[in-house]
Amino acid sequence: MTQAAAAVNIADEAAYAAAVQTAVSASAAYYGDGDSPLDDDAFDRLVRAIAAYERAHPGRTLPESPTGKVAGGAVVGDVPHTVPMLSLDNAFSADELASWAAGLERRLGRPVERWSVEPKLDGLAISARYRDGRLVQLVTRGDGAAGEDVSHGIDSVLGLPRRLESPVTVEVRGEILMTTAQFEAATAARVEAGGTPFANPRSAAAGSLRAQDRPYKVEMTFFGYGALPLSADAGFGAGTDEPTAERLRTLPHSEIMDVVRAWGVQTTAATPVAGTTAGTVEEVQRRVEEIAALRGTLEFGIDGIVVKADAALDQQQAGFSSRAPRWAIAYKLPAVEKITKLLAVEWNVGRTGIIAPRAVLEPVKVDGVEITYATLHNAGDIERRGLMIGDSVMVHRAGDVIPRVEAPVVHLRTGAETPIEIPSSCPNCGDTIDDSQKRWRCVKGRACTAVTSIRYAVGRDQLDIEGLGEKIIDQLVSAGLITDFADLFTLTREQILGLERMGETSTDNLLAAIEAAKGKPLNKVFCALGVRGTGRSMSRRIARHFATMDEIRAADAEAFQEVDGIGPEKAPVLVAELEELAPLIGKLVAAGVNMTEPGATTPAERAAVAQAAAEAAEAAGADPEEAAAAATAGDGPLAGMSVVVTGSMTGPLADLSRNEMNELVERAGGKASSSVSAKTALLVAGEKAGSKKAKAEKLGVRVITPEEFADLVADHL
Repeated sequence: MTQAAAAVNIADEAAYAAAVQTAVSASAAYYGDGDSPLDDDAFDRLVRAIAAYERAHPGRTLPESPTGKVAGGAVVGDVPHTVPMLSLDNAFSADELASWAAGLERRLGRPVERWSVEPKLDGLAISARYRDGRLVQLVTRGDGAAGEDVSHGIDSVLGLPRRLESPVTVEVRGEILMTTAQFEAATAARVEAGGTPFANPRSAAAGSLRAQDRPYKVEMTFFGYGALPLSADAGFGAGTDEPTAERLRTLPHSEIMDVVRAWGVQTTAATPVAGTTAGTVEEVQRRVEEIAALRGTLEFGIDGIVVKADAALDQQQAGFSSRAPRWAIAYKLPAVEKITKLLAVEWNVGRTGIIAPRAVLEPVKVDGVEITYATLHNAGDIERRGLMIGDSVMVHRAGDVIPRVEAPVVHLRTGAETPIEIPSSCPNCGDTIDDSQKRWRCVKGRACTAVTSIRYAVGRDQLDIEGLGEKIIDQLVSAGLITDFADLFTLTREQILGLERMGETSTDNLLAAIEAAKGKPLNKVFCALGVRGTGRSMSRRIARHFATMDEIRAADAEAFQEVDGIGPEKAPVLVAELEELAPLIGKLVAAGVNMTEPGATTPAERAAVAQAAAEAAEAAGADPEEAAAAATAGDGPLAGMSVVVTGSMTGPLADLSRNEMNELVERAGGKASSSVSAKTALLVAGEKAGSKKAKAEKLGVRVITPEEFADLVADHL
């Protein structure tokens, strides 16, 4: 018996029968409204266990067993498919993929001519039928032989044109799903209309496509993955014209996808995970790894990679089993969604007074990481999702994304669930909560957690005041000597000497460190303020863009949006935060703290330089816009590059912290990033670089050692 079978404990015939019933019921829910009681990983393990039991006990297979059937045999439809719409067999490892490929080549008696590799989209398989170029019918997969007519949903689907660029009669097959933004909008609309939240994007797409009397509007997206000719006897006029039909029967799959795109149907070609071809199984595996590495960066869900024999002749000769083509397989990726229990909700108060709820979960492994906590964003998010203590909840995690609770699995409720207690006063100090914004805040703001705010401000990556430990800060606040970190700059020698365990030498050293902190660059001072929506990296960008604190304080929301990474939602928050922090900033100025960024120029100064360059270029007959852009463009060896640093630094960089490395990247003209993606230009890989280095290599990102990086940015060290 396989490990998967043992995991669900199919020990005897009774357990086998129960497992079959569970799988069929879960499959019916999954292919119905999408609300399965099992997450994808649990369902896959259950079906594999059922198959293992059946192999070990030939002749005892139940007729209703999901093995060997499309959609587990749990769904039916009343619209016949012109060609069976089958499922795919699965591979769960590189070895299984290689074994399948070798088996296909043995069946053919020769090597596969070429392979096609494309993402397996996590949505609802759909047949879109066109008559003379006009979309006339949408049909679900159903049981593979017949599906459900969902043509009423045509107007909700993007990427599927109402008219093709060519007036052909054809069937386009593909996947309907919801992007992250569409899912959030659909969930909000459903809750506002009095419904329960969707569990995940797939169930949202499945349920919304079938619903005919929704009191709200939703938007979905279609990606095509194939096309077939339609015959006259299928009720589509004269059927597909013979030249088009012949092309669809004989062209390689990759070229058929070119035809589909030319008709105006959306495919994954414009996405980071565009379908490609490969000549060998080794090339296939590399592309599989590349797509898997990009999974967390996508705006839509994928749960695997589809590998196919590309040539039509290979497909025809390989043929089909009862439920799947023998020439294609789905390489399944580890699940990024799991169902677990919501045990409690913790309410934490941050250094700016923000009150943030956190879900405490029954530990569950998602995407290779054990998850115990997940974000809940705010009280409104809890109410909108209808969460209760004891709920079975869908937890999502992909790549470097912080785990989040999507929604309760409502149909798994037992009645023992209890409401989540929403605090009526600040959980930290007991004062009033300001609930006028989505994110609640204690009315005391930073004063609620003054000690936390001061500890943050004097940390190594901010003002870096050596000798000012937590116990000293606690004493200073308790004695009423300081209420914020600006008060540190007015402390006297006598006041510090009065603290426990502070002698003359340690006092003088601390005063010297406080005095030295006055000369820190603006980006450090701004970061010490703890402005909501900013961190070390954003503080550096803001300081470099505005050059002085006066310029920052004078900036309106529109001016802030000129800074990379600040959009229309964040900009007004920054303006409001700086207004609130005005007294603190004023105290810092009065204390003589530096308020300028070395080497930076103000927006007005850059505008003047650009204007002068444009006028000079125009007088010389050159392009003034190009001259202005060149005059104000950033310089340095990393100009315009996104750089990620990982692992322990060595050589000349051995003593630099991660934040200091990021500062070095930005001094050299680059943009420091914490995660590797297709946009990453360079990875600095130190000792024990780990997964980020592996991901960069898969994506073809340039990887260099700390010593090589030190040589590259030597002038900026």
